[in-house]
Amino acid sequence: MNWNDYSGGERDYGGCPYVVNIPRHAANNTNFRTAIWTGSYLQMTLMHLPPRGEIGEEMHGDTDQLLRIEQGCGLVKMGANRTRMDTQYRVCRGDAIFVPAGTWHNLINIGRTPLKISSVYAPPNHRKGTVHRTKEDAERAEY
Repeated sequence: MNWNDYSGGERDYGGCPYVVNIPRHAANNTNFRTAIWTGSYLQMTLMHLPPRGEIGEEMHGDTDQLLRIEQGCGLVKMGANRTRMDTQYRVCRGDAIFVPAGTWHNLINIGRTPLKISSVYAPPNHRKGTVHRTKEDAERAEY
């Protein structure tokens, strides 16, 4: 495989060396979540939130997460429990959000255009090759 491959598709290249332009790849992603690289110790996914869309309140008990805003603006909420996410920040393109394992969080699109996000989980949080076309697909897959 060419290490500089840019497919723009939905293939998970995990386990192989891979170089990709994340902002361009994120801009082309129209799925709620697409895993593009899943290894043994980390995973990268791309997310697309429509205006007023949100990731939803969640917590990863054993996984640290890094979210990077590739396009658009959002509001991130974080806290020790679901009912008290009192840390809030407005985030825009280029901002990074570090979410320690065990932290409740949500990211809401507060703009008029899609919010494009890249997300790194360590260790991986989703199955290799995960594609959730909608938030509802993602919620069904969790149960």
